[in-house]
Amino acid sequence: MKTILVATDFSERSDRALRRATLLARQTGAALTLVHAVDDDQPARLVAAARDAAILQLRDQGATLRDVDGLACETRVTLGAPFEATLRTADEMRPDLLVIGPHRRQALWDVFVGTTAERIIRASRVPVLMVNAPPLVAYRHALFATDLSEGSRQALETLLGLGLIEAVRLSIYHAYHAPALRLAMGHTLGKEGREDYLKEAEKDAARRLADFLGGLDVGRASRVVRLETSTAAAEIVAAAKELAADLVVVSTSGRTGLAKAVLGSVAEEVLRTADRDILAVPPRGAE
Repeated sequence: MKTILVATDFSERSDRALRRATLLARQTGAALTLVHAVDDDQPARLVAAARDAAILQLRDQGATLRDVDGLACETRVTLGAPFEATLRTADEMRPDLLVIGPHRRQALWDVFVGTTAERIIRASRVPVLMVNAPPLVAYRHALFATDLSEGSRQALETLLGLGLIEAVRLSIYHAYHAPALRLAMGHTLGKEGREDYLKEAEKDAARRLADFLGGLDVGRASRVVRLETSTAAAEIVAAAKELAADLVVVSTSGRTGLAKAVLGSVAEEVLRTADRDILAVPPRGAE
């Protein structure tokens, strides 16, 4: 990983993102760029004042990162709505990673449009790390959630290429379905029949996960297959807590229709409910 873009609005949430980005830059040797968006939907004199203040504040932060932390750091101030300006900067720079703070709910606006963080993640063409937890230490355990789709495989390839998890324990998680138990025939299986059916379903899921990972160098990654008994997002969040993963990785492109699993509504629910960091990875060539 060579470049990390950090979006900041100078809030405590953004400071959390900056601290995590600093840890990652030290770990990977990446250069940092800090970007702040000034809303230009206001009188010109206010825009100019906000821009000048932001330039000075970013200059101080950049100097600290260079002089104290010994990191390469640049700063940018751009005009526009936060999510639009951040995405525009990411499109221009094409960093390896975009780091943002946790979303901040804004009542009914988010119900219809989504938070700034969600809108950035939904539209970004580069991986986006949303920092939810206090960044006290380097990541120790990453949980990669997959629906076995091609988009998910591309996301895993991107994750492996970023260098974020070289010294991190990796668990690859897949939730499988047992459709017969939900149909009328589920009542006729009996206890032993149900157990046999679930064992075969688990074995089949493990085989499909092995096929999915074929040709990928995942090292000693743990492979976790579990029966999905609630929503996909709830299962992912629960698995992350149970396995003590401090980073959850999801693809922003999954299967469609009844087999859809990892972004769309699922990943957005994970983003809204998880209490740990989320790395959302778009498919290659995403527009």
